[in-house]
Amino acid sequence: MTAMTQETDAVVIGAGPVGLFQVFQLGLQGLAAHIIDALPYAGGQCVELYGDKPIYDIPGVPVCTGHELTARLTQQITPFKPQWHLGTQVASIQPQADGRFAVTTSQGAELIARAVFIAAGVGAFVPKALKVEGIEAFAGTQLYYQHLPPAARLQGQRVVVHGGDDAAVACAIQAATAADAPPASVVLLHRRDVFNAPPEQLAQLQALRDAGRIEVVVGQITGIARDTSTNHEGERLTALHTLTPDGTEQTVPVDVLVVALGVSPRLGPIADWGLAMERKQLVVDTATFRTSMPGIYAVGDIVTYPGKRKLILCGFHEATLAAFAAAEALSGKPVVLQYTTSSTHLHQLLGVGAAGNTNG
Repeated sequence: MTAMTQETDAVVIGAGPVGLFQVFQLGLQGLAAHIIDALPYAGGQCVELYGDKPIYDIPGVPVCTGHELTARLTQQITPFKPQWHLGTQVASIQPQADGRFAVTTSQGAELIARAVFIAAGVGAFVPKALKVEGIEAFAGTQLYYQHLPPAARLQGQRVVVHGGDDAAVACAIQAATAADAPPASVVLLHRRDVFNAPPEQLAQLQALRDAGRIEVVVGQITGIARDTSTNHEGERLTALHTLTPDGTEQTVPVDVLVVALGVSPRLGPIADWGLAMERKQLVVDTATFRTSMPGIYAVGDIVTYPGKRKLILCGFHEATLAAFAAAEALSGKPVVLQYTTSSTHLHQLLGVGAAGNTNG
C-alpha cells in the first residue's frame, strides 16, 4: 500500500440523493464509507438539473428543491463522518486476493474497500468542453470549467465567463462582487443577450451591468491569442477571438476564462469493470442489489431490472436492501432488524438520545 492508500468498509460511487442515502443506510449497519463523485459538490443530477426546481414526490416532504434535498441528506449522514472525494472520478476497481477491492481515483488516491456501491445515476457529470483549438493547454492555470478558481487568482485579472445559464450568471456575479480580491474587469460572454437564470439572479446581473461592473459581450468564440514572450513562464492566454451574430470579428482580452456551458453525463469507466450490463445499465439481483460481481452493489438510475422505475424514492429502497445485504455478506450472519425509533444501538450510532435529541 502507498502513502495515499486508505482502508474502509465501503466506497460509494456517486454523491446524488441515492448515494447519500446509501451512506446513511451503511452507517446504520455500522459500516464506514468513502464517497466519490466527479462533481465538486454533492447532489449529482438532482442539483445539476433541478437544483432550484420543486420536487413533490419525496415521502413526508410536500415540496423541496434539489439543493434542499441534498442539504437534508448531507445533514442526515453527518453522524457517520463519511470521507469525501469530490471533483474526481473512479479510474479502476480491482478485486484483491482477500476479497476486498482496490478503488483508484483519477487524482491518484487508492481506497481498499470491503464492498463497493455504485450509485452513479446516468453516469459521471462532466463539464462540456470548449471546442477551440489550443484552449486546453491552459486548463487549470487560466481555463476553468463551471466554477471560478480561488479568489486570489482573480485579483487584478481580466475575467471572462462564457455561458448563458444560471451557473454562468452566478460565476459572473461572484467574480464582480469579490470584495477581497476584485478582478480588473468581468465579461459575461454568450451567443445572445438572453440568459437562463432565476429572476433574482437576472436582476442582480442587470444591476451590476448598470453599475459597469459586468460587461455582456454577445458572440461565439472562434479562436484564441497567446503571449509567447519571455516575460512569462511559457505561453499565456491573452485574448479570445469572437464572432458576433452579424458576422463582426471582435477580440476580448482575458486573463482568466471560466467556461460554464453546462455538464453532460458520461458512463465513463463503469463499462470496463467487467460487470453485467444491459443498455448501459448494471444488472442487479433485486433481493440484494448485488451486481454480477460479489461485493459490488448498484443502486439508483444506473441499474436495470424488471419493473425498475427511475425515481429517487425507488433508489432509497434499493440502497436500504443493498446495505442490509452487504452487512450480512461481510458479517457472515443474518442482520437483526432494528428500528431507529427504539434501538439504543442505532441511537448511539446516530448520536441521539432516547428522545431523539442530538447529543452535545
